[in-house]
Amino acid sequence: MLPTPRSFSHIGLSVPDLDAAVKFYAEVLGFYTIMPPTDVTEDDSDIGVMCTDVFGAGWGHLRIAHLATADRIGLELFEFDGNSAPQDNLAFRKHGTFHFAIQDPDLEGLLARILAAGGKQRMPVREYFPDKKPYRMVYVEDPFGIVFEIYSHSYELTYSAGAYA
Repeated sequence: MLPTPRSFSHIGLSVPDLDAAVKFYAEVLGFYTIMPPTDVTEDDSDIGVMCTDVFGAGWGHLRIAHLATADRIGLELFEFDGNSAPQDNLAFRKHGTFHFAIQDPDLEGLLARILAAGGKQRMPVREYFPDKKPYRMVYVEDPFGIVFEIYSHSYELTYSAGAYA
């Protein structure tokens, strides 16, 4: 028996400036701020112990904030002491996450807001199925170099019915 598909809960991103990241994701992408920036210290508190379980001893201090999308997907933002940018912000040949995607029917409008806020456009806006479906996509970066994709339509609609036929 096949397992039932699970829902997606959240994604965690490490950012160099938590306050600026919360502002970008709330004001530019429209995500809801669920928990504003909060300090967490390596100690014997419940959250301190949990972070040590995840990061190992010696992580010291971090700041964290929680946001959510309109469809209740969480965005957990972390600012760690000693944070540094990766040498390659799109290491697609490395195992692990290399992007996430959001959806906006006004893809071009959102793209303009991202660029105005200091983000970057990595490619031209492309149509998936020119003359067949009005589906568009583009890869961008937030002002901190985190790569993500914007879709004009839902994931299911974009890839259904023989997307690559």
